[in-house]
Amino acid sequence: MKIGVIGTGTIATAVVQGIAGDGHQITVSDRSATNACALAEMYENVSIAGNQDVLEASDVVLIGTTGVVAEQVLQPLSFREDHIVISLMGDMPLAHVRQLIAPAKAAATLIPFPVIATGGSPVFVCPPSPVVTALVGARNMVINFDDPAQMAPFMAAQATLSPALKLVATTSDWLANRTGDPAQAETFLTTLIANSMQAAPLSTSLEALDTPGGYNQRLRNHMDAAYALLAQGLDDLEDT
Repeated sequence: MKIGVIGTGTIATAVVQGIAGDGHQITVSDRSATNACALAEMYENVSIAGNQDVLEASDVVLIGTTGVVAEQVLQPLSFREDHIVISLMGDMPLAHVRQLIAPAKAAATLIPFPVIATGGSPVFVCPPSPVVTALVGARNMVINFDDPAQMAPFMAAQATLSPALKLVATTSDWLANRTGDPAQAETFLTTLIANSMQAAPLSTSLEALDTPGGYNQRLRNHMDAAYALLAQGLDDLEDT
């Protein structure tokens, strides 16, 4: 495919990294010049151009700006009717995107996560799009939605990623302070947790770690109040 990318922030950059090895001709905009230059240096099939030139070189266009600047960036541009546009903007309804890119077709909103750069990322797509599936479906978990409202609980649930990483990072720092080896502490914990999560369903793993009086049960019981706060936080996020 001939793919254009308007805006090369963190998420758009990760998407390009995830698809650059698939033989596409990719043109990225010179917005976020540092990221654009890094992509062009990493991949022979990635080039840099101004926004309008990105459109001229592309059949499929990824919009990787934020909703805050989207109107400023997109309104001066001339889209073709045959452009297939995929929005990476979770903060702008697709109906509004369609107004900004007419007469082009806004196929879907794609919400990936940074790990899409290496594959294995959940990917939210609304509405379902064969173009998106063709782009990222081979190495990632595509979750399709017919209605943006269906994404609300998933968007809330994905926010546990940062607290979960913070939990591991805090424990890693605690262990490193006692061993004097931060690298070993982090590798030990990330290996232990990642492999344990993949070994069995969560309910099975939790049951196996519920030995009465054991270290895992004692610490989990100590943190019961935090889990109640987590559930309340998820409810609040879903409602916003």
